[in-house]
Amino acid sequence: MPHPLRTVAAAGAAVAIVLGLAACGASAPPAARPSPTASPALPSPTPTAVVEVPVTPATPAPARATAVPVAVSVPAVGVEVPVVPVGVDGNGAMELPVDPAVAGWYEYGADPASPQGRTVISAHVDAPDYPIGPFSRLRELAPGATVQVRDAAGQAFDYAVTAVTYYRKTDLPVAELFARDGAPALVLITCGGAFDASVGRYEDNVVVIASPTG
Repeated sequence: MPHPLRTVAAAGAAVAIVLGLAACGASAPPAARPSPTASPALPSPTPTAVVEVPVTPATPAPARATAVPVAVSVPAVGVEVPVVPVGVDGNGAMELPVDPAVAGWYEYGADPASPQGRTVISAHVDAPDYPIGPFSRLRELAPGATVQVRDAAGQAFDYAVTAVTYYRKTDLPVAELFARDGAPALVLITCGGAFDASVGRYEDNVVVIASPTG
């Protein structure tokens, strides 16, 4: 189930983290859960057999971000949400704000101004006592849709969607999605697919990849 947002100390030796994103849904299905069968056809990812892949930062502590995201908008599906920095919880999973209407930016990775690496922003699709979250609409996106991230200084960073993919949680290519090298890109992640009431979570992750256009 979702964990309350907590501060994670990362100073000192390199931090090995596990980013399974296994708990990005609710602990019990709310009354108005989006139908997993209503999703548009999406490409099937190549299975990578990734299960809780450890990602080790390249430096003992992340460099101070030059562009801390504070908001992300996706006009094509009416998404406009605030963004807060997040780290990892006690189980090594990426933390997320409890409220699905607030997204978390993985502060130990790239930021929108980074010359390389992937800026990762994620949010719960829903949660107990909250409405369905805005990121539930990410599955409706198509390649070419625009995404904008704004930082604390008010600068806007524009992206174009290049891929929208469903991954089984056990197949999520975490090392690739959270890469701190390679071409800069934006990664949006939430939950999707069928809801497994026996474990209180969705079976899949919806992943949106977008490339800078500026």
